[in-house]
Amino acid sequence: MENAINRNAYRGRLILCLALVVLAGCQPGRAQDLDIEQLRQAAEQGLPEAQFFLGFMYGVGEGVPQDYREAVKWYRLAAEQGNASAQKNLGVMYAEGTGVPQDYQKAAKWYRLAAEQGNASAQNNLGVMYALGTGVPQDVREAMKWYRKAAEQGNARSQVNLGVMYDKGEGVPQDYREAVKWYRKAAEQGVAEAQYNLGVMYGGGEGVPQDYIKAHAWANLAAAQGIGRSGELRKDLAERMTPAQVAQAQALAGELHERIEAAKSK
Repeated sequence: MENAINRNAYRGRLILCLALVVLAGCQPGRAQDLDIEQLRQAAEQGLPEAQFFLGFMYGVGEGVPQDYREAVKWYRLAAEQGNASAQKNLGVMYAEGTGVPQDYQKAAKWYRLAAEQGNASAQNNLGVMYALGTGVPQDVREAMKWYRKAAEQGNARSQVNLGVMYDKGEGVPQDYREAVKWYRKAAEQGVAEAQYNLGVMYGGGEGVPQDYIKAHAWANLAAAQGIGRSGELRKDLAERMTPAQVAQAQALAGELHERIEAAKSK
């Protein structure tokens, strides 16, 4: 049939389009080269990537009216075929009660299926559920396990969570050096909470030699992203520093910011 989808060719093109949309931050118009009817036809023929992407389009209202129920419908079809991204997104829908009644146990189920396939975001989300005892029995060791799997893949949110657990000694012996290690990885990805926490560690000399200049610089970056307590930390540090040290810290903050932005653009 002339209207039939060449599944292999379309799969490759679809994955490329999805990658471009995700990398662009899901900005409107970034999927304009993907024909929505062709996408729907592929989804109806059972192509899981197309089902996932159609669910994504309905979820964000890209190319179609935003419709969370339709998003859930297509995510579910893809998830039941083993698509890890769809499983993770379906977990999010259940966790938030978006398009479906809120159900933490179902959220945990779908997160786990995606996490076991190596989806870092699902691994982090499952870790959060274990840490809080939401949808699963509370188990900080299980939380740590999933945080670590995601953190080692570069998931910044899990890197922060892992840092906090080492910082507070939750599920593991308290280890400030390990906390600093994971805070730094997330901070260098631009996560404000990690930047603030790293500033605290430098300010108190916990896990690293005390260094007011580095502490001030990281606090500066966190404050610029709206973390209110970072401004208080920066002010407290400045009272212990000379004007020359404050100037050094501000220069360092500028260098760190440029480095982080450059890394994001790669």
